[in-house]
Amino acid sequence: MNKYKVRTDLAMENGEKYEKDNVEIQGVRIKRHYNKVKDIHTTLVKIETEHGARMMDKPIGTYITMEAPSLAVSDEDYHKEISVELSRHLKKLLPKDLESVLVVGLGNQDVTPDALGPAVIGNLHITRHLVREYGSGGPGAENAPMISSLVPGVMAQTGMETLEILQGVVEKTEPDVIVVIDALAARNTRRLNCTIQLTDTGISPGSGVGNYRSGLNQETLGIPVIGIGIPTVVDAGTIVHDAVSNLLEALDESEIEEFLGEIINPSLTSMFVTPKDIDETIKRLSFTVSEGINMAFVE
Repeated sequence: MNKYKVRTDLAMENGEKYEKDNVEIQGVRIKRHYNKVKDIHTTLVKIETEHGARMMDKPIGTYITMEAPSLAVSDEDYHKEISVELSRHLKKLLPKDLESVLVVGLGNQDVTPDALGPAVIGNLHITRHLVREYGSGGPGAENAPMISSLVPGVMAQTGMETLEILQGVVEKTEPDVIVVIDALAARNTRRLNCTIQLTDTGISPGSGVGNYRSGLNQETLGIPVIGIGIPTVVDAGTIVHDAVSNLLEALDESEIEEFLGEIINPSLTSMFVTPKDIDETIKRLSFTVSEGINMAFVE
């Protein structure tokens, strides 16, 4: 039987298992902030050393996580506030003096929980063609860099690694930065569809559901890559973990995982669960994310 391990793409969740045991991680800084007015919990995780990267199971870099419970609710005014906060955090990660940006929507648009990336692209304000035709002050492109977009699909549709596709596009269009949007996996059901993670370390397509592909980052693409993701699924084992861990409070996390590894059927680790209203949720969240990205590129 394969050893059970709770799967997550969120850096803050990897840090929580150490905080629960009051263990300080060398090479990792974690800061938390709560905006009471907007009801947004923000966690900043900075992984500064290789030791910290190994302990957190994440690359060296900065991870900003926004938790907004009301994000799962259809409230247009609140979602606008989240877009503003997303824009503010994204600006912190973007390089200075941008002239060209490539925004990439990862995922399979035919599978709703995985369609966040393509849906975000559908709402973006694309300007590259306008700037090339009329200049940066032209109609529809005022005070904005050249923004282009791409939905590369998944390997089952194209037969190609996403990295291969992006390498060709980057070579031809020469953007200054890539912003990649993808659906993530969480280790806690309460974070589904109400958590946004931004990172300057790029992203690994499919890693949340165990389909590991070549990473999209500065090392593989030669330019900065910023990842934006929202957890839309948990694996079935995580649900069992949440249900059982409350009964095993006397044990630490490693002991709980060892116990669960004995009782969880291996077939559960390949089963992923998403909320029943995911169709409407993806439409709503994709617009919120796209508006945040649009705001970030308006001077």
